[in-house]
Amino acid sequence: MSRLATNVVGSFVEAWQELRIHRTRVMLSLIGVAVAVCAITTVVGLGALAQQAQVEQSERSSGRPASLSVYVSTADGTPLPAALMQEAWQSAIERYDVTYASRVLTTSQTVQFADGAAMVMATGVDQPYGTMHRLKISSGTWFAPDDALRLAPAILVNSVFYDRIGAPDLATHPTATLVGAQNTTAIIIGVYPSNVWETEPTMFMLADALAASTPVTTVDPGMYGSPQTQYEMWVPPAVAADLSIALERDIQGALGDGATASVNRQDYASFDGDPYLPLKLMVGGVAGLVLLLGALGLVNIALVTLKQRIREIGIRRSFGATAGRVFFAVMMESVVATVVAGGIGVIAAVLIVKNPLVEGFIGQGQVTDFPPFPVEAAILGLICSTVVGALAGLVPALVAVRVKVIDAIRY
Repeated sequence: MSRLATNVVGSFVEAWQELRIHRTRVMLSLIGVAVAVCAITTVVGLGALAQQAQVEQSERSSGRPASLSVYVSTADGTPLPAALMQEAWQSAIERYDVTYASRVLTTSQTVQFADGAAMVMATGVDQPYGTMHRLKISSGTWFAPDDALRLAPAILVNSVFYDRIGAPDLATHPTATLVGAQNTTAIIIGVYPSNVWETEPTMFMLADALAASTPVTTVDPGMYGSPQTQYEMWVPPAVAADLSIALERDIQGALGDGATASVNRQDYASFDGDPYLPLKLMVGGVAGLVLLLGALGLVNIALVTLKQRIREIGIRRSFGATAGRVFFAVMMESVVATVVAGGIGVIAAVLIVKNPLVEGFIGQGQVTDFPPFPVEAAILGLICSTVVGALAGLVPALVAVRVKVIDAIRY
């Protein structure tokens, strides 16, 4: 064992000495491998950032895993009393100690703007909705628990709405007039960014406040154009299946005969298979191509420089160096060089991926929780640099072993 350890250490030391002697060749190898490793690590890191952007976009529209939605219907199509459904919903939340649950009331509200009144899509929610759907606020704040006690209801508006009223300073507590049988003055407490395709104003309001301004006496999701109330909750994925069964049983029992309750997951993680598999395959393909190009460049450099060392190898063989010692000396030279280059490439990749400008460009304003640099990307970069060094050194090492001593000395 001690002899084996001595041989291994000797091979590393000898490889390092050779790297110091052949500085020009080493620099060329380091540059090629470092660029390749930096590229593959950067691609994997940016892929993780792009996936996070897609995940957050999905969670804004359908909720975080696991998001359960409750739908109710009746056998004869008769709408259910909203008060009865609310009582059954609240009872279920308390029974199962659900922290994040929200009603979602979708309707329209007439708002008075300076250029005239306009219909605005209004969404009534409960306070936990912002966390459940990762709603991003560009300025101001999301609803606070005590906002339900306001005499003047609080609203959040999208940037289209905000620009249409002149983008006032939120510190001045700007207001908007909701037109109805009795006009209501609402206070704007926050602004959320509009999607690129949105051209119309929208707003969020607490569900109770919106229901008061647009009374909902029945729950009838099937009636087009009527105010629609949905019921959502965010629970741990591990309990989602069992909780869905229990919710259907309890809510249907509370609503009485003739009513049917169904609970379904609506988040992206509920779909079969990996929804981000195409993105991962694309990132993996690009990374593999980059690594292949780097490996080919390194092999070419190693083969060219080996011709300059033929005489040196012949002299070493004539002094008793075994074929195995020559083989490992040549191969370990490439491995040591590529490991050093891989470390430099990984450091460069981290600096590139975590650059605020790069994060902002990839995130496009859609990422609120930027993930840390993926450790697996750094490990992948180092492993790839080691493997590339071993493969690139393998061919020259085999050539060196087959060199005849007398021919090498005459070279």
